[in-house]
Amino acid sequence: INHSFIDLPAPSNISAWWNFGSLLGICLGFQIVTGLFLAMHYTADTTTAFSSVTHICRDVNYGWLIRYLHANGASMFFILLYLHIGRGIYYGSYTFTETWNIGILLLFTVM
Repeated sequence: INHSFIDLPAPSNISAWWNFGSLLGICLGFQIVTGLFLAMHYTADTTTAFSSVTHICRDVNYGWLIRYLHANGASMFFILLYLHIGRGIYYGSYTFTETWNIGILLLFTVM
């Protein structure tokens, strides 16, 4: 773990392209929080699911905002994920096999 996280070498020309991993973590935390707030009011039944969504949007304070933040956060998560992978391929991060394999495992978990 020390070799994969703490002693991971970083290039001297580090730029804004290296922020996508941190942004992914923040976005994932944001998705979990908004998902928990939505789950408090959602009913997973075929007869009442639509009415529970309309209840969230109309009756819950800022429920419409939480719902749209959650929906757009999912799109943002995948955009950041693909940018993070693209940055890793461009800068040759696949040469660190342990870190790259953990990332591929996380990619398959997300998919």
